[in-house]
Amino acid sequence: MFSRKRWSSSPQANTILSHEDKITWLMEEYGEMVIRLAFTYVKQKELAEDIAQEVFIKCYEKIETFQGQSSYKTWLYRITVNKCKDVLKSWSFRNFFPSELIELKLKGTHQSFDKNLIEYEEKQFISSIVLDLPLKLREVIILHYYEELTITEIADLLNQNSNTIKTRLYRARNAIKRVLEGEDEKWKTN
Repeated sequence: MFSRKRWSSSPQANTILSHEDKITWLMEEYGEMVIRLAFTYVKQKELAEDIAQEVFIKCYEKIETFQGQSSYKTWLYRITVNKCKDVLKSWSFRNFFPSELIELKLKGTHQSFDKNLIEYEEKQFISSIVLDLPLKLREVIILHYYEELTITEIADLLNQNSNTIKTRLYRARNAIKRVLEGEDEKWKTN
C-alpha cells in the first residue's frame, strides 16, 4: 500500500504521481465522502456505492484533463453531484420501489431504554428528516453541515448564486424546524 506521506490534498503536489497512483489516492482519500454524498441524493446504499464506482471510473478516464483550478475534492463533488442528478432523472430509478428507504425509516421507529440506542434513533430521525427534504434543500444541508462546505463553495459546485444557496439553506432549516416542533408533517413539495 502507499504511504500517506506521498499524498497531498494539493492538486499541484500530486502532479508527480502516476495516473494509477492518483486514482488510488483519490479513492482512498475521498471514497467514503463520495459514497456519503451519493447516498444523500439517491437514499440507497447499494446505488450510492455504484455511483461512487462510476465517479471514479470517470475520474480515471478524465484525470489527465484535470487542470488544477480547484481541489480534487471539489472536482469529485461536482462529478458526484452530476452523476447523482443523472441517476435521479433516469427511468429505472424513478420506476423501481426503494425498499432500502423503508428499512431506513423503520430503523428509526424502534423504542429502547438504552441511552446509546436512543441517541442513535435521534440521529436516524434527524437524518430521515433531512433525507425527506426536497432535493434542492437536501443537497445544500448535506453539503453545508455534513460536508462542511462554505456557501460560496456550494454555489460554485451547484452553479448557483450565493443568495440562492442562502435562501435554500434558510428554507431547509425552517422545514426541519417545523417537523421537529411537530408543526408541519406534510411540508414536502413535489
